[in-house]
Formats: sequence, C-alpha cells, structure tokens
Amino acid sequence: MDLSKYTLYSSGLKGAEATFGETAEKFGIKDVVYSFDGHKLSRDNNVVILQKEQLERGDISMELASRMLNRTYYETDKIRKVLQTIFHMVNSGHQVFVVGAIQEDGSVKGGTGWAVELAKMFNRPLHVFDQPQKKWFTWKAGWQEDRPRIEYDTFVGSGTRYLSDAGHEAIERLFSDSFSV
Repeated sequence: MDLSKYTLYSSGLKGAEATFGETAEKFGIKDVVYSFDGHKLSRDNNVVILQKEQLERGDISMELASRMLNRTYYETDKIRKVLQTIFHMVNSGHQVFVVGAIQEDGSVKGGTGWAVELAKMFNRPLHVFDQPQKKWFTWKAGWQEDRPRIEYDTFVGSGTRYLSDAGHEAIERLFSDSFSV
C-alpha cells in the first residue's frame, strides 16, 4: 500500500483537525490544510489559502445552515468563511471522519456539524467518533455503531477543538487499523 498516494483534508484547527494532520504525517500521508486570510491555525503544513472567489464557491445560506443544524448562525464574515472552508474540505475528500458529539436530533454539535451535513448532501461515506459515548458511528440513513477504516485515497478529518483523550486515541487507532501491514 503506497500511503504517499493518500491525502487528508482539514482546516488545521487545534484539537481533532491538528491531531488528524499530525497522525497523517506520522504515517507518511499528505495533508492539505484549507484556510483563509486571517484565520489562526494550529497546524500550518501544506496550507492552501482560499481566495475570495474560491470561498464564494462554497457559499451557503446561513438560514439553510441554521435550519439543517437546528441552531442559529448569525451572518458574520468569519462564520461564513469557516463554513465555506468546510465546503472545500468535504468537496475535496471522498470519505469524511469527524470527532465530536452526536446530539439527540442526530446532528453533530458545533460547526463540525456542517461537515457532517455536507457529507450527507454530497453522499460521502461518513463516520463520527462520538466523544461522550466513546464510539464510532457510520451514517447509513441513520447512525449505526461501527469501526470504520480509511478506504479512499482522499479523506477529510474534522472535528471539535476540545479533543478528549478518547477522541485522540480514536484518531490514532483509525490510522493504525487502516494502514497496519
């Protein structure tokens, strides 16, 4: 298995995304960090700064995002750019892995939930490590407990800034289960 042909996409923020990137690097997997001018990153390897025109390709209605995630997003430039950046991540990677918390309504808490909703809309294989339950779940018209593997050469690593020890271990195990020879 030639791991140099794999690419992880994230936005390089502290917590889950930085851990996905660090773990990919340990395995010799390329990681691409999407960002925008003025965005503070925790991991700045292979950064692609999205320009205004590129960000606009990922433009969404804040009303739509609010409705899909069952929460209110206010029209702020930074939030819009974050959601646009998430669009580019999910659009680039075929398989999506997220670390966060699945809520009672089935959505995922925080901005991370937008990556989840986009993955559903784009019909991407989608996996969430639920930190409170300490378990992986895969979306198949509903959440089903699973133990996923990285099966595609382009994939997304996203999630909470508040990564627990269990979340960190889940990311490490995902890579080791997927790429151990």
